[in-house]
Amino acid sequence: MLLALILALGGTMLLQKAYTPKLGLDLAGGTTVTLSPVTLNNASPPEEILDRAVNIIRERVNGTGISDAEVAKSGDNIIISIPGVGQSEAIALVATTAELRFRQVLAMEPTQVPQELATNAPTPSGSASPSTPASPKASQSATAPKPSTSPTGKALSSALTAPSPAASPSVADPATQNGQQQDRQDGQKNGTKGQQAKATPTASPSGEPSAPPAQDPNAGMNTEGIDPAVLAQYNKLDCANPKNRGQGVQDDPNKQYAACETDGSFKYVLDVAKVVGTDIDTASAGVQQGTTEWVVQLDFKSKGAAEWSTLTTAAYNAQEPRNKVAVVLDGVVITAPNILSPIPGGRAEITGGFDQISATNLADQLKYGALPLKFNRSSVDTVSSTLGQDQLQGGLIAGLIGLLLVVVYCMLYYRGLGIVAVLSLVVATILTYTAVVVLGHNAGFRLSLPHIIGLVVSIGITADSFIVYFERIRDEMKEGRRSLRAAVEVAWVRARRTILIADAVMFIAAIVLYFLAVGGVAGFAFAMGLTTLIDIVVVFLFTKPFIALLARLKFFAKGHPLSGLDAERMSEAGSTGRTTTPQEA
Repeated sequence: MLLALILALGGTMLLQKAYTPKLGLDLAGGTTVTLSPVTLNNASPPEEILDRAVNIIRERVNGTGISDAEVAKSGDNIIISIPGVGQSEAIALVATTAELRFRQVLAMEPTQVPQELATNAPTPSGSASPSTPASPKASQSATAPKPSTSPTGKALSSALTAPSPAASPSVADPATQNGQQQDRQDGQKNGTKGQQAKATPTASPSGEPSAPPAQDPNAGMNTEGIDPAVLAQYNKLDCANPKNRGQGVQDDPNKQYAACETDGSFKYVLDVAKVVGTDIDTASAGVQQGTTEWVVQLDFKSKGAAEWSTLTTAAYNAQEPRNKVAVVLDGVVITAPNILSPIPGGRAEITGGFDQISATNLADQLKYGALPLKFNRSSVDTVSSTLGQDQLQGGLIAGLIGLLLVVVYCMLYYRGLGIVAVLSLVVATILTYTAVVVLGHNAGFRLSLPHIIGLVVSIGITADSFIVYFERIRDEMKEGRRSLRAAVEVAWVRARRTILIADAVMFIAAIVLYFLAVGGVAGFAFAMGLTTLIDIVVVFLFTKPFIALLARLKFFAKGHPLSGLDAERMSEAGSTGRTTTPQEA
């Protein structure tokens, strides 16, 4: 089992081509971002609001507490220091507000996107459906021609559905998709023909061209219930220009809103937000059951679950295009799928053009909450390491010196048994190094000076477990055990309990420090907890079986003077307590 664990960690390193651990801010430098709050009256934000923003940003950039990112206040500004150079993803993560809204679509139309953007747009995708079967109404709506079209390209996702079991994937029925796709093509063709007919000029009797009649931009649109001011904003909205799409805008959830799609292909009039980001309990990224597609899974709170069911029910009972629910993130529509039936249960999935990175980033934004303030990036600077290579080398040298002293002590005091201690430390070192490398490339773990201190301290913890076991074996030999093999087994039963209790106390201390502290102290606690677990693995899977194997050798079983188990050393503390044979007497 130990060999399988080492091979698994080593194989992961080879597959990912990761051979060295990632270094933290104090050893390798990184990127510093300064965020300045923006308020309506340019006044200083309340202290409690600023503290909340600091906590949210800290969770975003260092949610696990092991990436060595630092977040601190400086007056009204927030300074974020991120390990590594070129952390563009992390910078974008802290700069966005991540305000999520679920709004019913009131009106929509395609926009004229430049040709270079249209060629790079994602391929059309079908409408979303919940995990429950579509009702007859949904089937009829899929076959009846409709003048409007559905959103095609989705930059982040293409569907918002209820979670589905493996046997029933959360996708639209093929016939429904084909029908809807045909409806889009028919609607586009009819719209094109109508535009051509209107564009044909009519000759006047006098020979002079007459001015074309003024066209109502909202002709054929159901404007019932739409705020006239929002409708005027919708008519002026130019989504073809990326600068006009409103990315990062904090839209008012209590008012209707005119918005663009992320790729600018559609613009919308959206109703007030019936469900908002604060109604989400948890968000996670994963692979949809029965497929290989990455999705973002949402679990709503009790109030949000009821509002979500009401919203999807209202959209299901509405006519095109009001049978859609738009998912708005930071003022931009990331998807607006059809609702083919109500979605109760308080769960939903955002599916579509996700990969693992984009799905995880969006889930983190939603999970860690929205910033209570809007921030501008005052500066983004690349900084050098605060400690540098000299301190790193000093920490490694200190660790090697400590390891060497432990080895020398074990060899002088335990002689032959010291070999077991040395090999156990070698195995523990291999496990620790591979674990640090794998965690660095998969969980954001970065090796800083506090981490190195925790690893150095762990050398003593690991050596202590060996010493407890060795002393138990010698005690059993002193008490008159005639066989070393029997002494090894009996000593293990007694030493095992002591080792587990000592490691449990150390692990509990590491957990308390990890959850109550931040920054370097949390990193130290993580390293200490990691090495404590490795110590248990090494003692149980290597040290004990290896000693049991050595007990079969005559060198140790007969008590050779260099074995550390000879009769002279057993009697050093006084009477051996052994039952002597006549020959020995």
